Amino acid sequence: MPSPSRLPPPGRTRTVEVHSRDARLSRGLSGTNLERAGDYNLRTVLQVIRLHRETTRIAIANQTGLTPPTIANITGRLTEMGLIRTAGRLHQGRGQPALKIELCPDGAFGIGLTIDRDHLAIAILDLAGAVRARATREIGFASPDGVLAFIRDTLDTALAEGGVDRTRVVGVGVAMPDGVDRSLPNQTQGYDAWVGVDLETLLTPLLPWPIHRDNDAAAAALGEAQYDQDFECPSFFYLLITAGLGGGLIIDRNYHRGAHRRSGEIGLMPDPTAGRPGAVVQDTVSIAGLQVRLAAAGYTLESPETLGERDDPGLAAVLDQWVVDSIASLTQPFVAVTTLFDPHAILIGGRLPPEILRRLAEGLDQAIGGIELPARPVIRPAHTAQDAPSIGAAMLPFMDRLLPSDSILIQAGRG
Repeated sequence: MPSPSRLPPPGRTRTVEVHSRDARLSRGLSGTNLERAGDYNLRTVLQVIRLHRETTRIAIANQTGLTPPTIANITGRLTEMGLIRTAGRLHQGRGQPALKIELCPDGAFGIGLTIDRDHLAIAILDLAGAVRARATREIGFASPDGVLAFIRDTLDTALAEGGVDRTRVVGVGVAMPDGVDRSLPNQTQGYDAWVGVDLETLLTPLLPWPIHRDNDAAAAALGEAQYDQDFECPSFFYLLITAGLGGGLIIDRNYHRGAHRRSGEIGLMPDPTAGRPGAVVQDTVSIAGLQVRLAAAGYTLESPETLGERDDPGLAAVLDQWVVDSIASLTQPFVAVTTLFDPHAILIGGRLPPEILRRLAEGLDQAIGGIELPARPVIRPAHTAQDAPSIGAAMLPFMDRLLPSDSILIQAGRG
């Protein structure tokens, strides 16, 4: 394998706040012949090969609009970098068979770390977007020291399990909710220790790669976009049900952050269905809200993913009522999302069992169906429901160093 130094070098700033630019998983795969835009063209060609897994130079040229000599030069560079390889020839029709090109999944890896109020998770992705290893730990309001302990206990095993060459790791993405000092039910004292923590200083001793941070809902939306191979939903809203409730808005394959970088805060919308002043949607629609109900009924929630496995009528009754109340709490926010942004879909993800996510989606689809609207989105569970924040976080290093984005094109075109 070529030397890892062939990979594009990380930027000067080690910790990259994704909020500082309109990061995207680009799906508009047109190249550019602008002078000094070679980096953008290289990223675009790599993305074409990623999406098709196997293709030819002629097909790449047809899709990107780049000239055959440019494609030959770029694919040569990508081969030297260890990101693609030749895979024989395509035997069809007359003339010289075209040379097939395929992705090297082991050419680069991204590590995603989720730091949430009720759990920690790591996911490792290869260049093809496959999850090579994952680890989770149920822990309420983990401290910075708790996060370091989790990494020490799981990282080496995960790297070995995934067959990961450390020298091919391009970076670490961290998915973490905004407003960590915002109080939730059952929050332990001392959780505000996260306020002012510098992630680079904290994590670099154990994660010696460039570090990128985004909020968990944004990462979840990006994780879902990673699996939207056929452009099924170029515009969608991702509802993330975790300890709190967040949302991520993708418009025409771009993540939309808003003027103050706080778009998608659906959990903080007022909830008149709760019947008490000051209630917001995430008081009901969240793992924390569900925990309060379970505790009142005498149940302990060990892990949200295992809900529904126990054959207990009392537990089932609590879950049934929570689903009904959650549908009521989310109906008007979903109407607002639908009428204001007209997305192709509203996707529901989080740490709940697939059956509960399905019931929520079907119930909300019926509720929205009874309201006269100019258009109706598909409402369904997300493909990457449980792992979406970690998967999206693991995509951030790829987006920064290997995949196309408008910001790269703008930089390449500057004098």
